[in-house]
Amino acid sequence: MNNLPEVKVGIVAVSRDCFPESLSVDRRKALVKAYADKYGMDGIYECPVCIVESEIHMVQALEDIKKAGCNALCVYLGNFGPEISETLLAKHFDGPAMFIAAAEETQNNLVGGRGDAYCGMLNASYNLKLRNIKAYIPEYPVGTAEECADMIHEFLPIARAIVGLSDLKIISFGPRPLNFLACNAPIKQLYNIGVEIEENSELDLFEAFKKHEGDERIPAKVKEMEAELGEGNMKPEVLPKLAQYELTLLDWVEAHRGYRKYVAIAGKCWPAFQTQFGFVPCYVNSRLTGMGIPVSCEVDIYGCLSEFIGTCVSQDAVTLLDINNTVPADMYNESIKEKFSYTHNDTFMGFHCGNTNTKKLSFCSMKYQMIMARTLPEEVTQGTLEGDIIPGDITFYRLQSTADCKLRAYIAQGEVLPVATKSFGSIGVFAIPEMQRFYRHVLIEKNYPHHGAVAFGHFGKALFEVFKYIGVPVEDLNYNQPKSLPYPTENPFA
Repeated sequence: MNNLPEVKVGIVAVSRDCFPESLSVDRRKALVKAYADKYGMDGIYECPVCIVESEIHMVQALEDIKKAGCNALCVYLGNFGPEISETLLAKHFDGPAMFIAAAEETQNNLVGGRGDAYCGMLNASYNLKLRNIKAYIPEYPVGTAEECADMIHEFLPIARAIVGLSDLKIISFGPRPLNFLACNAPIKQLYNIGVEIEENSELDLFEAFKKHEGDERIPAKVKEMEAELGEGNMKPEVLPKLAQYELTLLDWVEAHRGYRKYVAIAGKCWPAFQTQFGFVPCYVNSRLTGMGIPVSCEVDIYGCLSEFIGTCVSQDAVTLLDINNTVPADMYNESIKEKFSYTHNDTFMGFHCGNTNTKKLSFCSMKYQMIMARTLPEEVTQGTLEGDIIPGDITFYRLQSTADCKLRAYIAQGEVLPVATKSFGSIGVFAIPEMQRFYRHVLIEKNYPHHGAVAFGHFGKALFEVFKYIGVPVEDLNYNQPKSLPYPTENPFA
């Protein structure tokens, strides 16, 4: 994937001048060694120029980590720490920052070797709030060298998403289709979190597509598609058009990214797309998403934003699905009830016409789009990618701006079950604990649209921190709560 940032965390140790500086020096060295032993040195940099005790040291450290190419910061309290200088580090650093602190090592050195970083972390957090500085603080930010190394490693996907968002441009084509107000996208919150957006007409895209007729790169692109699809290539006659469209999008990205490093696309796919372009774009969308350039369907701007965040966190292809239909009772009874611990209402089917990457499908066929073919000639609906989504852990999530421009998000971890869907499209049988209550008291109550992003693995912990960092209020950061924790709107007598 060439559309994702690489993160390099600069580790800067700090010290209160009335504490031994050697505590911070030795503890920083131990931290870096612990990280290197477990994860290698990729992704971190040890700032050697100074232990930060003053504002001058702070400037020196910032210059050093900037010169080293760091785009994320770890402020490490080797002892109590200088609350002003250490928080100014985060204030003047251009990128995501985290704060962690050293635990005491042994009962045999609690006089000259006691650092009190446990106390210093409280003052650091207080000063961060005073200065309105954003920083990531782990759930329990005080630990041994090995524990702090794990904290930094867990910070990497969070930092990757924050860095990516700060340099992201979303390119959209056309307004949302009729009756898709659910994907309404107030753009003010995009600017608030540092994302640029370029909105285009689908007519602009059509003009660019026409200019790519006869492009000399089309045959090579067709061969790529043939190799990927294999026996699933059910409509080979449409591949030249799909190749032409893919090249159009890739060239548009390069011509329009401007000063931004990363791009995501919110694309139009109906109702006039099929009749004018002569195909549906699902398979091409799936391929770009596999390259690390998420493409959402139906001009879902916050859908493609969510996909990009998940791509940064997971470093893997994601997908966008409708929270679509219930699992029939006979399917549940035959294939799920006695084999898994989920209730019937914990299960549902996630579906989209054919936008899921081939690597995330158990099998696939590139064919025509059945829903659209009910009202259109079949030959103009070719290009969808169908197959059952691979079983395994997933995270269903979405970041959304409400109609009155407030940020909201949800995260729910679950799995795709190894159950044949017996249906069409890119589709899977999903199971999320307490989905029935989550569906009613989050998705419906909070007015979320039907589209949700899917990351392949459990990434709720990192996504939760990303959403907090970019400003989603905690009360609007929802998840599938257990029965023991009722939702505010849940009827206690139900």
